[in-house]
This record gives sequence, structure tokens and C-alpha cells, in this order.
Amino acid sequence: MVNAAATLRPHDRRARPRGGSDAIGGASHDGMFGAAKLNPFGDLHALQHLSARFARTLRGVFEPLLRTEVRTFAEPLVVQRFADYRHERGDGLTAWLPLAMGGEGQSLCVLDGRFVLELLDLFFGGTGAAPNALPAEFSPAAEAMVARIGELIAAPLRTAWEPLARIDFAVGRVEANAAMLHGIDGDDAMIVTRFGIAAGAAKPVVVDLVYPVAALKPHGTALTGKVVSKSAEPNAAWRAGLTRSAMAVKFPVRSVLAEPIVALSLLMDLKPGDVIPISFGPEVPVMVGRDRIGSGTVGTSNGRAAIRLTTLASLDQGTDS
Repeated sequence: MVNAAATLRPHDRRARPRGGSDAIGGASHDGMFGAAKLNPFGDLHALQHLSARFARTLRGVFEPLLRTEVRTFAEPLVVQRFADYRHERGDGLTAWLPLAMGGEGQSLCVLDGRFVLELLDLFFGGTGAAPNALPAEFSPAAEAMVARIGELIAAPLRTAWEPLARIDFAVGRVEANAAMLHGIDGDDAMIVTRFGIAAGAAKPVVVDLVYPVAALKPHGTALTGKVVSKSAEPNAAWRAGLTRSAMAVKFPVRSVLAEPIVALSLLMDLKPGDVIPISFGPEVPVMVGRDRIGSGTVGTSNGRAAIRLTTLASLDQGTDS
């Protein structure tokens, strides 16, 4: 379980065999004669940055499921053939959950079977224990747990992708056997994004999101763009000039003393010299456009009619309140 006691060192993250794979940022490319290039993108700066942002959102997904505070992180991206990735994971119980990518193929959310069973035990009020001998298949309850995790991941994943591309991730049917997955061949090049989830000093559990290279080719330009993590400071002179210009904008201020209501017959018979009686309270509203900014009392100032403000409305108060 993710809470199991273990000593974690910075280099304890799961190692990846490099045969037939390509790590983003400096590992060797497949140099076999006639072999297709696994990674046509080069350095996937934007996708690595996206994964780092998405890793932070995983805390909100797994902390309620694990009922404890966790830390999350993203590992460097790796591009490898799907057959090599399957071989790396071994023959243990694994949840392969397809995530449809809005008509652009499907990605995979890959979860360790023991981790799934621990989460299921916690869900039913247990301590988070999984059987020593894992079953060969997932029970319907375990499959429902995997689907629930996929649904919880899909929304923040969609949000994380929005700066690069609008992709809707839809949860498919979980499989315990990768050979049963449709539309993915062993020779397909895949971008593997790995995320660690750990509590305290415990050894992290890993969750993989695997993207087919072919599905991401339409977004190649965005994925390889340089990412500037620190925004530039605004020009002080420009900001001061903008402030002065905004403060010089003029607004008409008016006050409504009275709005009498009279019959149409009276309006038809009006002639010069007629008097329409009005009445108003001790305070009258003061308006800017259609918004009321306050109220005041009617009087004179320097021989001219004026209004003394007695109350001001809150600046963030809605006009409909």
C-alpha cells in the first residue's frame, strides 16, 4: 500500500530499461537500421511541463481515496514501443484503462493491480490491505474502482491539456490483459508519462498515462514549444500610463429626485404653467449609468443645487442585489 513503511531515496524511482526506448532529454535513440523513429517530436518541453502541472492535481484525486495526505510528482517522459512497455511492467495484475481522446485515438491509464485492491479495501472500510496472492482477474467491484479513478482523473487531465489542445478524455472498459486492448499494437510508439504517489517517506506507487505518438502528431508544434515558467514583469512606465489613462475616464453622475406617475388624460391636458406635484424622502439615490453608487441629501453649495453624499454602496456589490 502507499502507506507501507519504506525508505525512499531520490534514486529509488522505478528504473526503465533503455533498450528500444527513448527518454526525453538526452537518452539514446533507437539506432537499428531501417527501424522507424520512435519519437518524431524531439524534446517534448510542453508535454513535460503539462505533466508536472497535472501531477499536482493528483493529490486531490488520491488523498480522498487513500484517506491520508500524499505527495505527487511527475517523472521524465519516455518514448518506447508498447511491447517494450508491457514487458517492463511484467506479468503481474495490472489495470489497463482506455481513455478515448475525442476522436484522436485513445490513451491508457495504467494502474498496479495491488494498488487497486488496496484502494478497494479502503473504500469498504478496511485498512488498505491487499491479498498476498493477487487474483488473475479483477472483480466487478475492482473494475468499478478503476473506472472511478479514471473518471476522477479525466477532468483535471482535460484541464491540464487545455493550454495545448482541447481534448475530451472518456473512460472506456478496463482490461486486466493488455492483449485485449483494441486499436493498440505492440510496435506502436508510445509516450509514457509516469506519476508517483507517496505518503511521508513511503515508497511511491506509480500511475502511468500512456499516449500513442500517432494520436499526438496533430499537436506536435504545441508539444515541442519552449515553456516559460516565469512570467515577465510588466513594464512599470506602461502600467503607470495605463493607470493614469483609466483614471481620466469620465462618467456622468446623476440623481433622481422624483419619478411621479400621472394618468394619460392629465398628460394630454398639460399646458404651460401647470404644476405636477412631487414628493421624495430625506435621501435621494446617486447613479453612475445604471448603477447606484450611494445616496445623499438635497441642498445647496455656493449658490447652486447640490447633493451631500451620506452613504456609498460597496464597489463589489452587484447591481441586482
